Amino acid sequence: MRVPHWTSAAPVLGVLSLAVTWGLKDPPIVVLVVVGLLLAASVLAAVHHAEVVAHRVGEPFGSLVLAVAVTVIEVALIVTLMVAGGDDTATLARDTVFAAVMITATGIVGLSLLAATLRHRVATFNAEGTATALATLATLATLSLVVPTFTTSRPGPEFSNSQLAFAAVASLALYGLFVVVQTVRHRDYFLPETAEEHAAPPTNRAALTSLGFLFVALVAVVGLAKIESPAIEDAVESVGAPHSAVGVVIALLVLAPETFAAYRNARADRMQTSFNLALGSGIASIGLTIPVIAIATIWLDGPLVLGLEPMQTVLFAITMFVTALTVLPGRATLQESGVHLALFAAFLFLAFNP
Repeated sequence: MRVPHWTSAAPVLGVLSLAVTWGLKDPPIVVLVVVGLLLAASVLAAVHHAEVVAHRVGEPFGSLVLAVAVTVIEVALIVTLMVAGGDDTATLARDTVFAAVMITATGIVGLSLLAATLRHRVATFNAEGTATALATLATLATLSLVVPTFTTSRPGPEFSNSQLAFAAVASLALYGLFVVVQTVRHRDYFLPETAEEHAAPPTNRAALTSLGFLFVALVAVVGLAKIESPAIEDAVESVGAPHSAVGVVIALLVLAPETFAAYRNARADRMQTSFNLALGSGIASIGLTIPVIAIATIWLDGPLVLGLEPMQTVLFAITMFVTALTVLPGRATLQESGVHLALFAAFLFLAFNP
């Protein structure tokens, strides 16, 4: 598989521009435009290199590589912002993780279903594997984001230290179990229904090279999104939206590589791979973020608010219910894509107009 030159150049240029612009308090408009272009190029480069790696290692390992890589870098960004932000970032982890769950379960799933059903009329996938992923996502999100709202050890939607430790251990254990089930014990549940094209897989050297460029591209995506965040904050404030909407916009940018990859797989009638990317990203986001945040609280000052607000809880509940109805038959039509995209639109609208 021949690697286009721009997919190697874009991530490197993105990281170089990140090094040059990092720490600028008020970047000029020209810098923001250049950063935005490099951000878009890095997203497309990340998708390309993820596909090269996936072609070499096969499914579901390819989806797992992209999901874990994005999540690890996203977690590092969250911790960095929380350390620097103090009390102003008390809800940052909650808002980011909740946004990741909603974007993956409604936006990426809905867009993938739309691409598949418009081209192939009916989207088919493995109900066993997809239902397993959904059950894991629902359990992780409930334990980490819903339960804190109802605990009584501390006032407000916060865990006590022991409760947070339990949630961290449970999240990590459940995520580890899911990875074993997905890649070893029941790998066939997560394979695409449509056979892969019989193109020769890339060499080990090409795959390792793409893996390196994938990591560089993801660093560029997350870092450049952070550079753009002041402009995003100004735009959010100008329309009178709450500060939590900034996290939603940044989450959209960070999850862009998975969104493009899921869309392309859906168009190729590999809906199972799209579900692996979407739901796997949501699972990784919670399963890795909560344990890291629990450890980081040793050094963090101020409260850590994890419990969802009432409106967020309602959106989460209806999303899990609808997604269950979508995945259990193993087949979906254009109507299901419309339902998921309607929930995604409601999430975005209410994030800016609570």
